[in-house]
Amino acid sequence: MDCAWFLFSFDGRINRAKYWLAGLIIVCWMIFFGMLVFAIAATFHAAPASFGYRIDDIFRIVDPTSLSSAVDFFRHADFRSTATLIPALFYAIGSSLFLWVYAATSIKRLHDRNKSGWWMLPFFVAPGLYHQFEERLNDSYIVALLGLVVGVLALWGFVEMLCLKGTSGPNRFGADPLARRDTRPRWDQQSELEFVPHSAGPSTGAHVKRGHD
Repeated sequence: MDCAWFLFSFDGRINRAKYWLAGLIIVCWMIFFGMLVFAIAATFHAAPASFGYRIDDIFRIVDPTSLSSAVDFFRHADFRSTATLIPALFYAIGSSLFLWVYAATSIKRLHDRNKSGWWMLPFFVAPGLYHQFEERLNDSYIVALLGLVVGVLALWGFVEMLCLKGTSGPNRFGADPLARRDTRPRWDQQSELEFVPHSAGPSTGAHVKRGHD
């Protein structure tokens, strides 16, 4: 398997097993990055108080309140301190890496279901945005209905991407990843036929070689 294509490319298709594997890889990378941050910071005797990745952090970019808090943090943070600099660097690198891998593998999984990558909007973006702003929405029937719709979309996305089998055979996005390939060697006609020169015998032309005893 081409790991670079599997984790970073947006083209082609992957089946359910590989999509589950991608999720496991992301979780393992998160744990590894976290352990690495604490190990490096501890080397400089400045271990950070906390460190971690969350999907919700992606949607803080479009939240003015959270974005303002982040700007204030970076404005007053002392990046000369190892305890501040190391987590910030690893968080920026790790978040970008994990988001890319998640998007790439999710879109390929949607392709396996013969769906465009734009289905990430109702399956992932809409639930994430709702969850980010949920606490600031007023209690009303409209908000409750919106929450129900978003919940249905999130459940639909879970079933589509993690539970259902991909379309059988090739589709508009590529070949079936579960299709069996015939690995048997092809018949080499030239090696099986020999041409006998003209002689006084009763027949001439091509003959199939006989195996040697």
